[in-house]
Amino acid sequence: MYKLAEWFVSINGEGRRAGEPAVFIRFVGCNLACNYCDTAWAISEDAEHEGKSLEDIIEYVETSGITNVTLTGGEPLLQDGLENLIPELIGRNHRVEIETNGAVSIKSIYDMAHKYSLTDELSVTLDYKCPGSGMEAFMDMDNYDYLRPEDTVKFVVSDRNDLDKAREIIERYELVKKCAVFLSPVFGRIESREIVEYMLEHKMNGVKHQLQQHKFIWPPDARGV
Repeated sequence: MYKLAEWFVSINGEGRRAGEPAVFIRFVGCNLACNYCDTAWAISEDAEHEGKSLEDIIEYVETSGITNVTLTGGEPLLQDGLENLIPELIGRNHRVEIETNGAVSIKSIYDMAHKYSLTDELSVTLDYKCPGSGMEAFMDMDNYDYLRPEDTVKFVVSDRNDLDKAREIIERYELVKKCAVFLSPVFGRIESREIVEYMLEHKMNGVKHQLQQHKFIWPPDARGV
C-alpha cells in the first residue's frame, strides 16, 4: 500500500508545466525538514495518511481525465513501489513528474527512463537546498550525473547568499547545458524583483525565474490545490 497524505487535481504551480492541469499524488515521509517547508504536516512517516493500492491510484488518475501526474511529498522517492506505479501510469499515456528534494538518489529514475526509452513521459524536478533552508549539507551531489534534458533543477532562495550559492552550483555543474534551471523565492522572504535584478546583474542566461502560481490563486497555506 502507498501512504498518501492527499491526492487532488489542480494546476502545476511551478516547473516546466506551470499552469497546466495535473493530478497530484502526495506521499507522506521526508528525510529533510526545511525551515520554510509548506508541507511540514506531511513530512513525518507517521503523518496522517491513507493507504492506497496501485489500483486505487490508477483508477483515481484515469477517472480525472488529466494527462499530467505529479508525484510529490514529503519525499516521493522514499515511497516503496514507485517502480511499479510509474510504468503503469506512463503505459496509460500519462506524463509523470517527480518532485524530489535533492537528498535522495535519482539514479533509479534515470535507469527507468533509459530502460523504457522514456523522454517527455518521465521527468524529475530536483531541488538544490540552498543555505537558507538549513538542509544544504544533505544534498546528494551525485544526482547531477543523472540529469537529462527533460529534467529540472530548482533553487528556492531566501536571500542574496542563497542566490550566490545557486549561481555557484549552476556554473560548477554546467546545469544550463544539462536541463532546465529555475530560481524561485521563498514565499514572504525575498522579493522577485531582487532575484530578477540578480539574474540580470550576473547575466544568468538560460536560467528562469518562477513564482508558485497556486499561492497567488489560492491562500498560500491552502491544501489540495
